Amino acid sequence: MGSKRRSNSLLDEEELGPDLKRHKLLGEVSPSSSPPASENPQLPGFNYGDDDEEEDFKFKQNGSKYDGDEGDYNDDEEDDEEYDNNGNQVKRSRDVEVRKDCPYLDTVNRQVLDFDFEKFCSVSLSNLNVYACLVCGKYYQGRGKKSHAYTHSLEAGHHVYINLRTEKVYCLPDGYEINDPSLDDIRYVLNPRFAKEQVEQLDKNKQWSRALDGSDYLPGMVGLNNIKETDFVNVTIQSLMRVTPLRNFFLIPANYQHCRSPLVHRFGELTRKIWHARNFKGQVSPHEFLQAVMKASKKRFRIGAQSDPVEFMSWFLNTLHSELRITKKSSSIIYECFQGELEVVKEIHSKALIEKKENGEEQDAGTEGSSVAMETSRMPFLMLGLDLPPPPLFKDVMEKNIIPQVPLFNILKKFDGETITEVVRPRIARMRYRVTRLPQYLILHMRRFTKNNFFVEKNPTLVNFPVKNLELKDYIPLPTPKDNDKLRSKYDLIANIVHDGKPNEGYYRVFVQRKSEELWYEMQDLHVSETLPQMVALSEAYMQIYERQQ
Repeated sequence: MGSKRRSNSLLDEEELGPDLKRHKLLGEVSPSSSPPASENPQLPGFNYGDDDEEEDFKFKQNGSKYDGDEGDYNDDEEDDEEYDNNGNQVKRSRDVEVRKDCPYLDTVNRQVLDFDFEKFCSVSLSNLNVYACLVCGKYYQGRGKKSHAYTHSLEAGHHVYINLRTEKVYCLPDGYEINDPSLDDIRYVLNPRFAKEQVEQLDKNKQWSRALDGSDYLPGMVGLNNIKETDFVNVTIQSLMRVTPLRNFFLIPANYQHCRSPLVHRFGELTRKIWHARNFKGQVSPHEFLQAVMKASKKRFRIGAQSDPVEFMSWFLNTLHSELRITKKSSSIIYECFQGELEVVKEIHSKALIEKKENGEEQDAGTEGSSVAMETSRMPFLMLGLDLPPPPLFKDVMEKNIIPQVPLFNILKKFDGETITEVVRPRIARMRYRVTRLPQYLILHMRRFTKNNFFVEKNPTLVNFPVKNLELKDYIPLPTPKDNDKLRSKYDLIANIVHDGKPNEGYYRVFVQRKSEELWYEMQDLHVSETLPQMVALSEAYMQIYERQQ
């Protein structure tokens, strides 16, 4: 089994990030290792890994099957249940001693604890009833006398374990529960939690936090580990973390406890870890979130394959909305933040006219006018795509490429209701767009990449845009507000995603604003540094998020 799992591994040893390498050395599972869906009590029907590997998890490492007595592996007091040989669930009563004093608490090593990775037993690869050894950081299943955690406590002399689901701490092999407030900081790192009052004060907090290694970090401004070519996910997550209503919604799990989607809950966990002020380290590995993304997108977005953050953002927001809404007609926090509305006027030439033109036949003006069909419709949007002017074909006299520049207002004219946009799919038509409702958070996408049958071409045109006070009503016509309502059309930039390098070889980074001090930071995976607002506007902007002024 070991050789098969190595061959199916998503990542090579050399290509793993530093955090993930350390976890493989600690004996944890590879990213592709995952349990069968039926074994996860929290997320029914959810499986991280490949379907053809599901059978492997029914076996122990030595190749023998579990013997049917799950009591040694499924021994949570909250469930307090096990199964007989016929598969029927039976109750059992077992009192566990609770002690406030434990002679082994001084062996707990917080330096090796890392809860960012999948909660799998490092021996059985099961995610059922997993405990973390607080001495070495490895994960083991069960607490009974035949379990892997019990065996590890005897072989290694490590005695303090925390249940990764119930957060209860036990001493093995003695089996008693430890009730000591000195372990609360570990529980907060395992499962960060926020009160509503804390959430409301986040954007006013200017205080730095200190990690165990002595380094300082800003909650909400922590780096994200690039597992392997996952920078397109990292910049998207960092951008969404600046959307205050969305962040506040996901910081409190009670807001989405009705939802059974693993993607929603993993995103909530990642949000709480990014904004947690008591982390043991100054960065976060979005590993469990990436596994949920791979499963939900059916490997359209996956570790080891570079993708487009615009495509990922579009898929992610639509998926979150469909999972969060209670009924088909109900809204969600996604639509409340990002949904606007467009009026689309489509001019379609009749099929007869197009065929005559293709055959080279003459058409008089009167007949041509009567063969144009007009269609007007309203459609919602979460993102507006802006077309860049084509770059010059020739070099200047200095034999250098001319990098053109264009003001943002010029390319926003696409949505003034008069500018015509030619489209050829699904059929040839002339389109006019007009914004009829502005969202609270406006996402703009500059179309830098064009694909043809041979290669992908990148448009290097620089877009000149304001960092503050983007007034849309001066450049595009907006609907008249209702009585006693004020037209709010002024926006401030809060996130700017940039692409550097060649189309197929480049990488992504993002500029984000910290609201408490109105400072700008440049973030690229684990690298986080303060920067000037003027530097934000000098980059090849690819996707931006603007916040409407209140």
